[in-house]
Amino acid sequence: MRLWTIHPGYLDTRGLLAAWREGLLAQKVLRGETRGYRNHPQLSRFRSSADPLGAIAKYLSGIYGEAVNRAYKFDGNKIAPSDFSGQILCTRGQLLYEWRHLKEKLKTRDAVRHDAIKNMEEPEPHPLFKIVEGEVEAWEVINGRI
Repeated sequence: MRLWTIHPGYLDTRGLLAAWREGLLAQKVLRGETRGYRNHPQLSRFRSSADPLGAIAKYLSGIYGEAVNRAYKFDGNKIAPSDFSGQILCTRGQLLYEWRHLKEKLKTRDAVRHDAIKNMEEPEPHPLFKIVEGEVEAWEVINGRI
């Protein structure tokens, strides 16, 4: 599961579809409607918000908005109703880690999109996240990290 901190506008088609699908799965987990993924590390930041379901709804709304911009046919009715207007703090280290990760994926999946962003040093975050200084988040799974 990858619930991107970066703005969904940077994602390629496969990435945007995966973010939508995984965001909907996260919503089900946070509602208690599934047994799998309940302890997934990326859910900790949603759970730490004052309104976990509202936070995931805002995340999904950002994904949905990008899908609408691209004329994709996502079903916005799948997003739980919410009036959540807050943000979740996320570190710049996490944002940059994901940025490097996405760039590597795009090298093979979408060369045109990769060329468009390869020289950008720092992306805009998803509107749900407020970026603060810090290293990669503790919940991020990085091979070789102890």
